Amino acid sequence: MDRRKFLKTSGVVAGGLMAHPVFGFEANDQAPPKSKKIRYAMVGCGHRGSGMWGKTLVDTGYKEYIDFVGLCDINPGRIEYTKRVINEPNCPAFSNFDEMLKKTKPDVVMVATTDSTHDEFIIKALDAGVDVITEKPMTTDEDKCQAILDAEKRSGKKVTVTFNYRYSPHRAKLYELLRSGEIGDITSVDFHWYLDTSHGADYFRRWHGYKKYGGSLLVHKSTHHFDLLNWWIGSEPEEVFAYGALEFYGKNGKMRGKNCRLCDHKTECQFYRDITKEPRLMALYAENEKYDGYFRDGCVFREDIDIFDKMAVQIRYMNKVQVSYSLTAYSPYEGYRIAFNGTKGRIDAWIKERQPWEELEDGDVIRITKNFGKSKIIRVMPQKGGHGGGDPILHAHLFKNQDLPDTLKQGAGVREGAMSILMGVAARKSIDSGKAIKIESLTTLKPKVSTL
Repeated sequence: MDRRKFLKTSGVVAGGLMAHPVFGFEANDQAPPKSKKIRYAMVGCGHRGSGMWGKTLVDTGYKEYIDFVGLCDINPGRIEYTKRVINEPNCPAFSNFDEMLKKTKPDVVMVATTDSTHDEFIIKALDAGVDVITEKPMTTDEDKCQAILDAEKRSGKKVTVTFNYRYSPHRAKLYELLRSGEIGDITSVDFHWYLDTSHGADYFRRWHGYKKYGGSLLVHKSTHHFDLLNWWIGSEPEEVFAYGALEFYGKNGKMRGKNCRLCDHKTECQFYRDITKEPRLMALYAENEKYDGYFRDGCVFREDIDIFDKMAVQIRYMNKVQVSYSLTAYSPYEGYRIAFNGTKGRIDAWIKERQPWEELEDGDVIRITKNFGKSKIIRVMPQKGGHGGGDPILHAHLFKNQDLPDTLKQGAGVREGAMSILMGVAARKSIDSGKAIKIESLTTLKPKVSTL
């Protein structure tokens, strides 16, 4: 028997459990089109807005469920690009969000703008009586978070935060195993995420490289990871302590320029990115620089970059689970390692991301080891689609299968959005102050011992 066949066989037999996850929402459920489509307006027509919340929805058949009634962005070129890729040449376009709300009267507003502006559009939409779907992170600091909490409460409308990682097969399987009691009660977690010198570097090319726009990677990126922890553990964070530094990108570089296309160091810089060979980025960004001066291929060694590129965080949960978390933004490979320690054993997983699809055909591994027993392996086959196969299932949940039971609690609202960003905010404050930060000191939310 060859290795590949052996791995596929042993993954099921040795595991003794299902080798596929149980989803709360299936991406391929054939729910009939609704008699009344959702009136869908979007603010923010950049990479994520025009793509995941625009073209991808169109390409996967969601025009049966939604009507694009308005697009809003400060850059008119990006709006025109989005119109083209969603095949809606007559979709009303706006540079003023208030005007879009008034004229289009949407049922739902999708917020996909720069992180630091999410609060403005979320609050205005709620106060206008409109439900909101927002990209993560929900916002970037505790004051904006409190304002969103207050707005949702007074408006009676709903904020949904798009934590697509919750929907991916591997993460859903971990949730299922942890709930099943396979390792008893969770006591501690080791969680280490590695961004490679392609994806990781890209955060430093863009607006994400400044705390004032993205809140640092502890908010923009780690909100994904903190939300997964909260969901997996089934509790909310009590206290956070962190270290962080900028030691690789920014002022640490030996050569720099304004952006890659205009740089004098193209032939010698390992971080040179030629976006002239990437038609989508050229059409969406380079051709529209004349409107706002934004460079998509900014230099990763700009001296004014002020976010951290290495972070280590200690988290104590209300149920006394302890977590050691780290994020590195200049690793030679991309993925994460996670281990859950429990009263009866341990679950380990090592996920490699950003690899060719054919390399995933044996599935992602989860190892379960009992305190007094042998290890068993489960292989989870990924689905095609962004964020480990989570994006298609998230889309189905939001626009097609809203009425199905959320058996794995994959849906996330304003509280989940708040708790995840407050962990990043607390970590950032801890790095600045050298002190541990209590989550309850940041907003009126009081962390819960259990969310199960």
